[in-house]
This record gives sequence, C-alpha cells and structure tokens, in this order.
Amino acid sequence: MDSFNLDKLRSYIPENLPQLPKLPLRMPTWPAGHSSMNPDNEVNEDDDEYGPVMTTGSKEGKRPVKSRSTITDEGRSFEAPQPISTGPRSNLDLINECDNFPYYQTNPKLFFAHINTYYALYIADYPGTELGYILPSVAAVLRGLPDWRVDDHDRSLTLVTGSTETERSKIVAMTTSALRATDHFKILRGWRDELYPVYGPNRDLLFSIERAASALFGIVTYGVHMTAYTRSKRPKSEAEVGGDEEEMQIWVPRRAATKQTYGGMLDNTVAGGVATGESVLEAMVRESVEEASLPEDLVRKHAEAVGAVTYFHIRDQRAGGETRLLQPECQYVYDLELPESVVPKPSDDEVEGFELMGVEEVKEALRQGEFKPNCALVLLDFFVRHGILTAKDEGYIEMVARLHRRLEFPTV
Repeated sequence: MDSFNLDKLRSYIPENLPQLPKLPLRMPTWPAGHSSMNPDNEVNEDDDEYGPVMTTGSKEGKRPVKSRSTITDEGRSFEAPQPISTGPRSNLDLINECDNFPYYQTNPKLFFAHINTYYALYIADYPGTELGYILPSVAAVLRGLPDWRVDDHDRSLTLVTGSTETERSKIVAMTTSALRATDHFKILRGWRDELYPVYGPNRDLLFSIERAASALFGIVTYGVHMTAYTRSKRPKSEAEVGGDEEEMQIWVPRRAATKQTYGGMLDNTVAGGVATGESVLEAMVRESVEEASLPEDLVRKHAEAVGAVTYFHIRDQRAGGETRLLQPECQYVYDLELPESVVPKPSDDEVEGFELMGVEEVKEALRQGEFKPNCALVLLDFFVRHGILTAKDEGYIEMVARLHRRLEFPTV
C-alpha cells in the first residue's frame, strides 16, 4: 500500500467537525473465566512465535495484550486469501472460501495469530465491547485525527467522542468522506451512498457507516438473499416406471462483468444489503423489484423467511479494493416458489441476465467455483433445507454447523 500523507487527509476534514467534550476512557476488564480471546500477559518460552499462553482468567482492569506490541502489517502479515484455482470444489471447500477467518476451536494458534494482527474497534461508551477488526494500515491513517484514538499497546481504535447515535454517525461520515476524498483506499471508489447499521451489546444502534467503508472498519453487516425456484413436471423416460415427475429448477443471475465486486460470477436470485432503519422484509421486497423485476405484491405474499446464514470472511482480490479486509456478515435467507409464468428480468446494469438451472446444473456450477462465495453458502443452506443434501453427503454435520457461525461481535 502506498504511503499516506496525514496532512492531506486533515485538509479534507470539514472545519465544522464536531469537537464534543472528551469522554473519559474507561479501560475494559475481561470477565472472570474468559480465556478464548485472552492470552496471558506473560510469554511462555515453550510457545512458538504464534502461540499465546492460555489462562483461566484475566488480570483485573487490563485488556488482553493482543500482540506483545510488535506485530505490524509489514512485520508479521498474512498473505491475502486466494480462491481455489484448480480442480472441483467440495461443499466444505466452498464454505472455507467464504468463512475463512480462523476458528479458535480448530486452531487456537492461528486464531490468535490473526487476532493479534488487527486493531479492535471500540466506542468510548462501550470500552469493553469490540465492534470490528481493522488492519494496522487502516488504523494508522486515522492516527491523530479528531475524535479518534489509536492505542498501539492495546491495539485498539476508539471513537472517543459522540454520546448519541446521531453524533457518532456524523463523525464517522465526515471521517469516511475525507478518506474517500484522498482516494487512498481503493475500496471507497465503490461508494454507494447507503448507510449500514452498527449495533451494540444491547442491540442498540451505535452509529451508521457508508456501505463501501464497512469492510475498512470490519463491522458486522446484514443482507438479504433469496432463492427463487420453480417446480415443473417432466415426462419420465421409457426406462422409468410411472408417469410424470416433478423437477426443481432455480433462477440464477450472472453478475455484470463490469461490477467492482465479483464481476461475472453467478449469484442468488436476489441479494442485497439491509440499510439503517430498513426492515429485513422491506429490504427483500426492494431488492426483488430492483434486481429481478419481481412484482412487489407477489414477493410480499409468497416469499418465505427461512433463517439466516452467518460467516466471517477475509476479502480476496475478487471483492475489489484492498485485500485482507474483514467482513463478518449475516445474510437473512428467503425462499420464493415462482409459477412458471413469472420470469425474473434485470432492471439495472448489475445483472447480465437470468437462467433457469436444474439442481444438478447448479451443483456443477458450485463445484467449478462459478458462484460468488457467500451465494454458494446460501445455496448449500437451500439444499440442506430441501433435502437435496443429506446426512449421506460427505462432511454434512460440519457443513450444517459452519453455515451458522457465531460471530465475534454484537449483532442485532
């Protein structure tokens, strides 16, 4: 990443940036017995360079020492994740490509090695609640700016002013707008003028942030994904016994090749983000009309809410912009059975077209890595719920569990 000119960024900060009274910073404490993210302050000589010492509690009044205070992007960094380049993907391969942030239970050392690379995002009113993970290169850009505090020892970035959602959102908006004006981060070239919510531990709305900047701050984002399908009769062959049989087919769009994110890949029938103040259903209806030209009354009446898929994604080059940014996400999932007379059609330039694909065709496209990573997870969830994938399929139990990850941060 190119070097950053802090004076240049300051020149973009509006003069009316609110300078609210500085709130006292209360150092958080870890609850007794909390050890899964609390390496001991002391170094065990038997550990290798990635290995934290595990304890059964924490020292009162101290945050975890996340890095022994020496890890930087340039020092101990991780290579950007890479898509599987050759060979067919298994169902677990598809999950691993999307839900690719390490699990503590599976590999504690790798988990802590990642955790200790990032800075945690806080606000002053909730000093013990991590809201996201941020690359050191992002935290460094905010160092010295009004209303933000970077602490290298605690590896934290804290919004230290603002006591209401409105005040915090205004500060965040001014900061992200200034970052956009500098053109330092490529991801902000995809500015959407859409606000995403950030929630606290009590499901309270803490602030809103521009959609394109959400991955820079590593906060949890929310979306809606719908699989539209049909059931039609097809005549059995002469070798088969009986009359016609029912066949399921799924409407699959292909993303426009010009899209900044995952251009040219296959997608779920309808997919989009849930904005601040928008209900999940209203987001689903809006996206259905905007992306697939589906009648609003049909979607409201027949779209079925069937759960959610959650994952923690580390972005690769297909996502556009900087790699290694973090995206913990929740996708609310809908099914919609369409009559054969209803045909989804593109209504904007984000989709090239829709194709009605049989289940085996969809499975093959999944194996070949043609689907956008999170859309692949939504389809696997669809196959599980409809009995297309069952306990006889390899890795079934792990697959089902991995589709519903418990996220590291507060959720609504």
